[in-house]
Amino acid sequence: MPLSYRSGGRTLFLSLASAALFCALSCWPANAAPHQPHSPFDKAQRLREALEGRPEQQRTRRDYERVMSAYRAVYHGDPASPKADASILAVADLLAEQGRVFQDEKSLQDAIGQYEFLRKQYPASRYRFSALLTEGEIYRRDLEDRDEAKATFQQFLKLYPQSPLADEARQELKNIQKEEVAEKHGKRPAQHTTAPVIEAQTAPPTSAPLAQPSKHKAVVTPVFPSVTQPQPQQTHTAQVPPQPAPPAPAVQQPAPEQTSEPSKLSEAAMNAPPPPRKGKLPLVTGVRHWSTPIYTRVAIDLQDEVQYEATRVPGPDRIFFDLHGSKLSPELIGKSVEVTDDGFLKRIRVAQFSNDVTRVVLDVSNVSEYSAFLLPNPWRLIIDVHGSKPGTMPAPSLIAKQQPQPATQTPASNPPSAPATPPPAATTPSTVRKPSARTTSAANTTQEPAPSPQPTPQATADAAAPGSTLKDIASLDRQPNKVKATKHPTTAPVVQSVSGTSPEQQPNELEATNQPQPAVPPTPAPAKKASSKNNSPAATPDQPAIHAAVPTAAGERSMVRALGLKIGRIVVDAGHGGHDSGTLGPDGIEEKDVVLDVALRLGKLLKQRLGADVIYTRDDDTFIPLETRTAIANKAQADLFISVHANSSSDSSARGVETYYLNFTTSADALEVAARENAVSDQSIHQLSDLVKKITLQDKISESREFAADVQQSLYSGLEDGNPGLKDRGVKKAPFVVLIGANMPSILAEISFLTNPDDAHELRDPEYRERIAESLYRGVSRYVGSLSGVRIAQSNIHTSGN
Repeated sequence: MPLSYRSGGRTLFLSLASAALFCALSCWPANAAPHQPHSPFDKAQRLREALEGRPEQQRTRRDYERVMSAYRAVYHGDPASPKADASILAVADLLAEQGRVFQDEKSLQDAIGQYEFLRKQYPASRYRFSALLTEGEIYRRDLEDRDEAKATFQQFLKLYPQSPLADEARQELKNIQKEEVAEKHGKRPAQHTTAPVIEAQTAPPTSAPLAQPSKHKAVVTPVFPSVTQPQPQQTHTAQVPPQPAPPAPAVQQPAPEQTSEPSKLSEAAMNAPPPPRKGKLPLVTGVRHWSTPIYTRVAIDLQDEVQYEATRVPGPDRIFFDLHGSKLSPELIGKSVEVTDDGFLKRIRVAQFSNDVTRVVLDVSNVSEYSAFLLPNPWRLIIDVHGSKPGTMPAPSLIAKQQPQPATQTPASNPPSAPATPPPAATTPSTVRKPSARTTSAANTTQEPAPSPQPTPQATADAAAPGSTLKDIASLDRQPNKVKATKHPTTAPVVQSVSGTSPEQQPNELEATNQPQPAVPPTPAPAKKASSKNNSPAATPDQPAIHAAVPTAAGERSMVRALGLKIGRIVVDAGHGGHDSGTLGPDGIEEKDVVLDVALRLGKLLKQRLGADVIYTRDDDTFIPLETRTAIANKAQADLFISVHANSSSDSSARGVETYYLNFTTSADALEVAARENAVSDQSIHQLSDLVKKITLQDKISESREFAADVQQSLYSGLEDGNPGLKDRGVKKAPFVVLIGANMPSILAEISFLTNPDDAHELRDPEYRERIAESLYRGVSRYVGSLSGVRIAQSNIHTSGN
């Protein structure tokens, strides 16, 4: 699971055990492998990721309640848990989100009560600042209670005048004052202007005294005694008093977790979908990221499709995206998150740039290329950024495996209530306006000038000055050296490269460059590769001994083969999962169950026979977003990626197996399969195909094609005996989202047609599924045998969380 900043204020919805999203709760009995047990917090994080991966129209109150109950179990079970305050915060965020989705004022009031509960019971929590500020944002933007919002922002400035978030409170008070002046003169405040909303202030307003809470202010009665936690070191006047809660109204109310229980709602209401969203602008609800020393992927979660613009400002490199016709979720306003995992991404900042434009800024290392594309169901903007290759060999630290650390909030002077445990290296965690014709054109691809060796004075000052986050975000589009990737707001994919640069090599390529290579025999005439079987005593039963890589079937020798790269880590991806059942076959058989069983069997074979390190994107019935699956492989620095799926067709007689690799195509059949697996429209799939045409590297295409050919041959030959009518549908190319952005040879195997009655009958048989896994294994082994061998794995089979 990625590091996620989702509707949690300037707080972090961090996957502090981010990999835990993909840890298995259990395996299929035949493929059981040792796994670390899940903590209650891990379980709650997994449930939340699955909930946020569903479109809002498909969520129910019961879904929200299931996730909130999991978080409540953390602090009810152990009030002193280091995850207690984060769990209380998550419940507050989910209540606020539920209130917006279901247009329910009570849930919004309960969210405010939950934030107050956090501040009272955990006064040393790092989340105390954002909790109070978010209360004000909910009053102002959701409940439209200007008086209560004003009182809350004034209270914030009284308690935390030196907080980095104080500028947000001052700005909101200034906006409220403008509205009050406009109404006093009989004018309606402008709702959609281009004037920047993020204006810097140098001093807090002093004209109005601190207002007393109104009758709307929630009061918290704890359900367990207060937990004494170590107070942060006194570093500035923003330190929280022991009990900073506001004065209480006369009537006491139950604790937030009790008031939010939906006991009075009928079963039908709990399971009913939300009402249609009213005419408000769609919200930006979350930001997720995965980062390595040379690459980062960011996912911006949206309520609906939006048009966007992309721009890079060099020296230092910052890439910002303006999302038109959108607003930030109140809990995300002013967010600035430092990323401390020693990766390519340094910081993410988000702000409401104007009344209808949200700006997301990525502070990254030197950029060679970046791309962006929109995905639906639910809507999100996916951004991939690649670092540039320096003139000299990178430092050895880039070759070593990086141990990611949790992101930390910008107010770093206030330590968390408990230390966060870094996730393992395998992973990090770290609706509808139609676009105009001109915005749906093909991807914009341009060449930027090489970055200036020295940053501009203004850029340096803004980036370095303390407390200048808002000013810096607002000033980015005024930088003279900015380079736009879009001419106008668009929904089409965007690709932007920096001239004079080339993408950095992957860590395994860097490592191979510095190692002695085996002697390369003369290139033979194009021929089918030798079997991967090897009887050398130095090899495991099926593990190829170290040798010089042979050319591809076409007689070519790619960089992968020239450098003598070896396979050490393989990611096995079981398609679909959770609420996404994939293809439904006769008598209720579901693709998600079939492919999970096959994937687990395949992983077991790869570990036992090849000695490879195996990572599963999922090993239970969990939904994993498509963009997350690729990011898991990249973050793990995997050498191969194989995604297992079952095919479908409107023609029930269709049979056979086929294997895909990532590339652009004009084949109608291939595009239809990709559109179905990607869950996108025909228009979107053509745009993605155009995107792939511009971003893929020829070397990765060549090796992926070779990988697919080996797997396809083994898959068909392993299943054809006793299977009359089975067709070899061959190797094909298509723009699959799950393969876009992968930094290693990657394929997608369609193991059978679940819509064919005969295939569906076979797929119910565990022995047939084992036969499929064996066939896939032989294909992987065959491809590995054509390279320089296998690096012996140092760990057992694991999911992304182990």
